[in-house]
Amino acid sequence: MPSFDISSKVDLQTLDNAINTVKKEISGRFDFRDSHVVVELNKKDYIVNLEVDSDMKMKQLIDVLISRSMKQGIDANAFNFEKDAYPSGKVVKKEVPVTNGLKQDDAKKIVKLIKDSGLKVQAQIMDEIVRVTGKKIDDLQEVIALCKGANLNFPLQFVNMKS
Repeated sequence: MPSFDISSKVDLQTLDNAINTVKKEISGRFDFRDSHVVVELNKKDYIVNLEVDSDMKMKQLIDVLISRSMKQGIDANAFNFEKDAYPSGKVVKKEVPVTNGLKQDDAKKIVKLIKDSGLKVQAQIMDEIVRVTGKKIDDLQEVIALCKGANLNFPLQFVNMKS
């Protein structure tokens, strides 16, 4: 039976490349010259640590981070900007967690979306992925289109297609 997996992972090397591109661009920008800027990636916990002089520069740094990451192929929804930046001495710091794996609630949303669509497929949650199986590949492709069209606030990858 044909099947595929729905996951939500960010490739660590691609993320590292995006962070290095951000550092390179910031070092060359005139508005960041002679100012304190730190952009670090915690590879173990998938957290991007940002440090700048002011709130305005923090917003600009986040814009650069999103645009450079999207050029590398990372979905903007992979970054969680919900935590506010906090002042620490003369600098403003912000921790930005990066989505790595589907949370249980998100997986349940996907399964509910698939079941409500009425397509003849089965969806089951397996740890951090959702496996979708069906009799026809066309049905699986409809599920992919359905998930892409749904306004889910997290990135999805469709991997491991077997026929």
